[in-house]
Amino acid sequence: MKKLIIASLLILITVHAAKACDICGCGVGSYYLGILPEYNKRFIGLRYQYKTLSTHLGPLGERTPLTTAETYQSAELWGGWNIGSRFRILAFVPYNFNKRTGQDASGTKQGLGDIALMGYYKLFDHNGTLGERLLIQSLWIGAGVKAPAGKYEPSERLAIQESPNNFQLGTASTDFSINAAYDIRWNDLGLNANLNYKINTANKYDYRYGNKFTSNVLLYHKFRIADKVTVAPNIGILYETAGKDVESKKYDVAVSGGYSLSAVAGAEVALKGLSFGANYQNIRSQNLADGRAKAGNRLMVHMSLPF
Repeated sequence: MKKLIIASLLILITVHAAKACDICGCGVGSYYLGILPEYNKRFIGLRYQYKTLSTHLGPLGERTPLTTAETYQSAELWGGWNIGSRFRILAFVPYNFNKRTGQDASGTKQGLGDIALMGYYKLFDHNGTLGERLLIQSLWIGAGVKAPAGKYEPSERLAIQESPNNFQLGTASTDFSINAAYDIRWNDLGLNANLNYKINTANKYDYRYGNKFTSNVLLYHKFRIADKVTVAPNIGILYETAGKDVESKKYDVAVSGGYSLSAVAGAEVALKGLSFGANYQNIRSQNLADGRAKAGNRLMVHMSLPF
């Protein structure tokens, strides 16, 4: 119980300490993790994410003749590796497909995105009972780095001043993250929480995306079918918040930063030698780029192979 209290306090402290992104969840990166697939040693897989964003909105968030519809899709190679019983490494290699449609500006971009690597250390795990039921909990903490593998075009920012600098394949900056993952399960009913605070640096064009905080909490239940298939439907919330971007080391970018809060529903399926899942993120509240941008609902699907 003492460890459970410590974990809860850590999550609350992290949430309240985070004040600050690229526009939340779109464009040049999102660090949503959710429930990891079941694996003992290693896994490799693919994730697909679909997101939309409307920009060039009016001062009250209304659509104008200049409003632009943007679509961000990514096919992401991802994998995990448990090293011993205490260490874990996760890697993400995205390939992005961006599309923009509007009266004033239209176009597409596709190519490799920024590559991310995260390392975790298991701070504690506990197997016990609560009443007559099994109680399992674990807390992982760690850090990560993002390498500037995706193409960044400075002309994009110069050409469209009143639009978020989000229509990029990468940021051209090396960025860092602090991560925590907590899971507690009472028999087959569980709660999963992930926190990520991304610390961005300025790129060689003197542009720095605002720091970004991502958190999600999911309630799930595992149903076991004939001891061969495990299905885990889940519901929860996803919160992202963003600081202002900075140009020339001192000027805040007005059309940047903000927050979004989403309701999440999905399911995870585990077979012998294969896991897959999907979730839908319905945005319930947002204020992006001082109301000049509006994100749409999002979809993510994934599959993985443990080995």
